[in-house]
Amino acid sequence: MSTIDSGRRRLIQGIGVGLLLPSVAPAVIASPKQRPKLLEGVQSGDIQGDQAIVWSRCDRDARMIVEWDTRESFRHARRLVSPVATAQSDFTARVDLRGLPADQSIFYRVRFESLQDGTWSEPVFGHLRSAPAKRTDIRFVWSGDTVGQGFGINPDIGGMRIYEAMRQRHPDFFLHSGDTIYSDGPLEAQLTTVEGKVWRNITTEAKSKVAEALDEYRGNYRYNLMDENLRRFNAEVPQIWQWDDHETTNNWSSTKVLDERYTEKDINVLAQRSRKAYLEYAPMRLQRGDDEGRIYRKISYGPRLDIFVLDMRSYRGGNSTNVQSEMGPETAFLGRTQLDWLKRELKQSRATWKVIAADMPIGLNVQDGTDATGQARWEAIANGNDGTALGRELEIAHLLHYIRQTKIQNTVWLTADVHYCAAHHYDPNRAAFQDFEPFWEFVAGPLNAGAFGPNTLDKTFGPEAVFVKAPPVANSSPLSGFQFFGEVNIEGHSGELTVTLRDLDGKAVYEKALQPA
Repeated sequence: MSTIDSGRRRLIQGIGVGLLLPSVAPAVIASPKQRPKLLEGVQSGDIQGDQAIVWSRCDRDARMIVEWDTRESFRHARRLVSPVATAQSDFTARVDLRGLPADQSIFYRVRFESLQDGTWSEPVFGHLRSAPAKRTDIRFVWSGDTVGQGFGINPDIGGMRIYEAMRQRHPDFFLHSGDTIYSDGPLEAQLTTVEGKVWRNITTEAKSKVAEALDEYRGNYRYNLMDENLRRFNAEVPQIWQWDDHETTNNWSSTKVLDERYTEKDINVLAQRSRKAYLEYAPMRLQRGDDEGRIYRKISYGPRLDIFVLDMRSYRGGNSTNVQSEMGPETAFLGRTQLDWLKRELKQSRATWKVIAADMPIGLNVQDGTDATGQARWEAIANGNDGTALGRELEIAHLLHYIRQTKIQNTVWLTADVHYCAAHHYDPNRAAFQDFEPFWEFVAGPLNAGAFGPNTLDKTFGPEAVFVKAPPVANSSPLSGFQFFGEVNIEGHSGELTVTLRDLDGKAVYEKALQPA
């Protein structure tokens, strides 16, 4: 074990110990019951350049105080104070650490000072590694789909164990590819799985029904943070979040018709509430645009890696038969503004690898029921038609043509959503639309949800399923083991990028090495 890993492990084991140095002693001494509490732990995220976000949540009106140092003694700690966390933000707070030295261990501790009586919380500790400035080895993990299909925190198996498996890989950061919660998935105390086994859940009031009110959406995030594996993971591994549908409700678009479980029937009202809760709980840097609620963004992680985090939910046209022959509002998936942004940022990128973080896959057919005439309605990009690009495929065709035309090299797509793992190679020689360069797309997930698949492939862009691992029975529980995350390793000297797909216990099930052009 390296010195860094050993120090990190000692630090995390000290969470909640109550270490207070004399130089930073609380202003008011109080009993533990009177002090503010950080029930959901700490998170960090959106690390780039000399910056990193630190997030936490208190149980009352308070200011968050974050101290950080390159040594766990905190002898030369620098301090930042957040704006007041109030009920308006569900007592969540974030600060943006700046001036971090490149490629170094950063130890931080978080406390809250009560606005009412000046008492201080016990400290909670975290660790991150700052972004590199030079070509160096990089490791990160990705996956999606947390607490879906009725599978919540099961104490019988030690909770959401896959987060511990990812933590033990000691990644530099984690990319959450969407479905960070299942706001439309109530939990029962006990259910019988398709394997005929008993699954038990920890339950809460917020998870007893579909989320409609703002606090019910917030309660879904608070539920996930009850899991010890997740809190420990959050304290050690910085994150990059994107969102998909279940943060609001299944397969939502502007034309979504809500079922009988919902008393609020306006999908736009639910989307507004869910976005607010997401932005409160995501350890992300608030972006300009969309009233500081824009989710798509670029994360630059040194000279070897840029990550383009997409939002395939907010700007799409309604789910439809998806066979329009011309681009327009109905075929929007990224939307014109985001598509132009992505093209511009890809062209300007000087990083060796350009990872496109998509919350949905390109070539997998993902159906959303049928329309009034009985025709298939589509949730993702593909439309079940193996011919020329139509509907939402037109945006992707436009983007792939642009990447080829401007000679943008070394793009890799990472995604989740479909609840199994796969490696897809796209080649114009197999495609109906051929104006693009070959590329890879890797699929991972779920993290703690029902497992499905595999989906059929739409041949428009010539995908080949080089590897697939999916359960034999739909909605297999986490007990069956079909839970997956992906790992990316970039070798600093050569630039070689290796993708490894791993199972619930961290065991590799597939690996592919890619050489930079």
